Amino acid sequence: MKTFLAIYIGSAAAFERAGWQALPEATRREREAAGVKAWEGWVKEHAAAIVEQGGPLGKTKRCGSDGVSDMSNQLAGYTVVRAETHEAAARLFEGHPHFSIFPGESVEIMEVLPLPAR
Repeated sequence: MKTFLAIYIGSAAAFERAGWQALPEATRREREAAGVKAWEGWVKEHAAAIVEQGGPLGKTKRCGSDGVSDMSNQLAGYTVVRAETHEAAARLFEGHPHFSIFPGESVEIMEVLPLPAR
């Protein structure tokens, strides 16, 4: 089995396209509740593949040769899964509530490669 990091991508454009902020408060709360329930169902359905459920990501700091600074990106959360292939890992996220109920953009899945031998 291989290990894969899944990154949930979110953007202001996705929120705008979904009209999320324009929804009446009661409607938005209903969708949020339905989304949480569906997400919990996704976790149960794929429990055998989930290594770390992960969670939402907060504000970002960047650290480079020029020091530390605030920045923004579209990374919204993460999950770590195991699967036989990259394709199989990606298929775990088909129809995921992140973008099928919530106004998330997508889920990007990448293999966690082993460290090179020294």
